[in-house]
Amino acid sequence: MTQTLLIELFTEELPPKALPKLARAFADTIVGELKARHLLADAEPAFEVFASPRRLGVAVQRVLAQAPEREVEEKIISVAVAFDAEGKPAMPLLKSLEKKGLDASVIPSLERKPDGKADALYLRQRVQGDALAGVIDAILAETVRKLPAPKLMRWGANEVQFVRPVHGLIVLHGAQVVPASVLNLQAGRVSGGHRFLSQGTVEVASADAYADTLATQGKVIASFDARRAAIKAKLDAMAARHGATYAGGDALIDEVTGLVEWPVVLEGEFEAEFLKVPQECLILTMQQNQKYFPLLDAAGKLMNRYLIVSNLETADPRFIVHGNARVLRARLGDAKFFYEQDQKHRLDSRLGRMANVVYHNKIGSQLERITRLESIAAQVAELLGEDTSLAARAAHLAKADLVSDMVGEFPELQGIMGTYYARLDGEHEAVAAAIEGHYHPRFAGDTLPQGAVAQAVSLADKLETLVGIWGIGLIPTGDKDPYALRRAALGVLRMLVEAKLPLDLRVLLARTAESFPAGVVAEGTVEGVFGFMLDRLRNLLAADYPAADIEAVLADAPSTFNELGARLAAVAEFKQLPEATALAAANKRIRNILKKNVPEGTALPAIDAGKLIEAAERDLHGALQSVAGPFEAAFAAHDYTGALKQLASLKTPVDAFFDSVMVMADDLAVRNNRLALLAALGALMNRVADISLLAD
Repeated sequence: MTQTLLIELFTEELPPKALPKLARAFADTIVGELKARHLLADAEPAFEVFASPRRLGVAVQRVLAQAPEREVEEKIISVAVAFDAEGKPAMPLLKSLEKKGLDASVIPSLERKPDGKADALYLRQRVQGDALAGVIDAILAETVRKLPAPKLMRWGANEVQFVRPVHGLIVLHGAQVVPASVLNLQAGRVSGGHRFLSQGTVEVASADAYADTLATQGKVIASFDARRAAIKAKLDAMAARHGATYAGGDALIDEVTGLVEWPVVLEGEFEAEFLKVPQECLILTMQQNQKYFPLLDAAGKLMNRYLIVSNLETADPRFIVHGNARVLRARLGDAKFFYEQDQKHRLDSRLGRMANVVYHNKIGSQLERITRLESIAAQVAELLGEDTSLAARAAHLAKADLVSDMVGEFPELQGIMGTYYARLDGEHEAVAAAIEGHYHPRFAGDTLPQGAVAQAVSLADKLETLVGIWGIGLIPTGDKDPYALRRAALGVLRMLVEAKLPLDLRVLLARTAESFPAGVVAEGTVEGVFGFMLDRLRNLLAADYPAADIEAVLADAPSTFNELGARLAAVAEFKQLPEATALAAANKRIRNILKKNVPEGTALPAIDAGKLIEAAERDLHGALQSVAGPFEAAFAAHDYTGALKQLASLKTPVDAFFDSVMVMADDLAVRNNRLALLAALGALMNRVADISLLAD
C-alpha cells in the first residue's frame, strides 16, 4: 500500500533570498533518496514543495512503507585470480566471499561474464527491500548534509548545525508518524503556525491534510509558489486601481514571498516633495531598504504611492500603513539630504579625490585611469568621425560620481547619479548621457550605449580594463574571472557587432596598450586579448548561427565585425544553393592541394593563358574571369549574398577540371600555372568566408 509521505523541518526565519533554492534542494534530495531505495511506486513521482519563512517541507505521493524484494547482481572478483592452476577456488576468491558473509558453497552459482576489461565472477541474488522506517534517518541526514546552506548556525547546547535553529520535525506516512530523528529532533505531527495570527502550534492529522491544516488553523500558506501567486495577484490588482504598474519585478516578489507566511498587500503614500529627488534613488530606497513596490504611472514616472506586502492581517491596517510610512519618511529624507549635499559640488571638482582611490597597485589610481580613458575615448570618437572633445569630457567625468554621497550610500546608482549631476552642472547632453550609458551593456541582454559619445566612452572603459588587467597577468582561468574580463569582452563585441561600428579591434587594443606607461603592459598582451575576444565572439554568435558558419566567417581571424551579420546571412543562403555542397568540397580540395604543394610564403606566377593546355582548364579560367567582375561588384557593394551566388556557375567547370586535368603535371611551368589557377579560384571563393569549412 502507498501513502503520501510528508517531511517538514520547522525552523527560525530562513534567509529569504535563499529560500527557493533551499526548498528545492530539500525536496529533490528526499525524492532522490526514496527513489534510490525503491520506495516510490512511480518512476516519476508527483511531489509538492513547501517553503515559508519558518519551514522547509515536501509531500511525496505514493511512497511505499516497504520496498519490494528485488534481484541484484554483484561483482565478486576477476576470473584471472579466482582459481588456481588446477581450476580450484583460490584464496582471493574465498576471501572475497568471506567478506560478504558467504562461503564456497555459492561458487557453482556464480556467473562468469566480462566486466568491460576481462571476465569476472558475479553473484545474482534476491534481497529484501528497505523499510521506510529503517532508512528514514539516513535519508534525512543525507538531505541535511546536501542542503546548499549559505551559512550554518549552532544554537543552544546543540553541537548540530543548520541554516537556522530547528525546533520541530514532522514525518508522516499517510496518517502515521514514522519514527525518525535528525538534528537531535524526534519526528511527530506538530508544526508551528503564524507567529501572531495562530494559536502557535498546529497538529497535522495526515500528510495529505498538511497544507489545508496550516492554512485554516495556522494562517500559513505553506507552498512558496501558491504564496507568490497570491502576492502577485494582489499587487497587480491594487496597481491597476491607479492605472499604474509597480517597480520591483520578479526578484523582489520572490524575496517578499520568503519573508511572509500570510501575505496582505496594503497601500502607502509619501510626501510629494520627495519627488524632487531623482526617482531612481527613491525607488532603490523603497525596494532595497523597505521591500516596498513603488507605483509608476503610464509614462513610467514615479508616483508618491507604494505597495506593502505585510505579514499581518488586521481589521484596521492603518497602524501598519502609518508605521511603514514613518520609517520610509526617514529613509527618503536621507536620500533627499544626500542629493542636496551632492549638488553643492560640481562633478569635475570631485576628481581630485580619485587620486587617493587605488585602481590596482600595478596600474595606479583611479585618477590615472581616468586620464587613460580620456585619451582612448577621444581616439575612438575620432575613428568614428565624431566630436573628440565631447568624448574626452564624458570620459573625464564618467567616474566622478563614485565619490558622491549618494553613490556611497547606493553603489547601484553609479552612472545614474553622474548623469543627473552633469545635467545640473550644465554639461552637454551627450556628455551627461554618456556617464550612465558607458556602463552598458552591464549584463547579457542589456541595452547598448546610445550615441557615439557614450559608445566611445563605453569602449574605452572596457578596453582599458581588458588590456590593463590582462597586461599585468590577471588572465581569467576556469570559472575565476574576478575583474569580469569576459563580461567586458562581450560588451565590446556586442557594440562592434550589433551597433555595426566600423572599428578595427586590433587597432583599438593597440592604442589602448599605448595609453599605459611603458613597461606596465606585458609584451604580447594585444594578441592575447585579441585571441581571447575571438573565442568570446564565437560564444556570442553560437546562440544564433551554426558552428560551421561561424568558423567559415572567422577563419582568417578578422578584426572588424560590423559586417559579420551580413556575411553569416550570406553563408546561410549559399548553403541552400544546389551547387553549394560540391563547391565547398572542391574548395576544400583546392586548399589541401595548395597546402601540400605550395610552401607557405611562396609566390606563384601570374596565370599564363598560353600555358592552359587542356580544354577543361581553359574553360575554368574563362568561367573564373566571367564571374570575377560581377562577384567583385557585389562584394564592393557589401552584397555578400549576391557575391556568393555568383559562384554557382563555377560548379560545372570546376567539376570538369578535377575530372580531366592532372594538376601536378611533369612540366613544372604547366604545374605552377595550374596551381596559380587554383589559387586564384580559391581566393575568390573565400573572399566572403572560407567555404571549405562547410564541407562534410
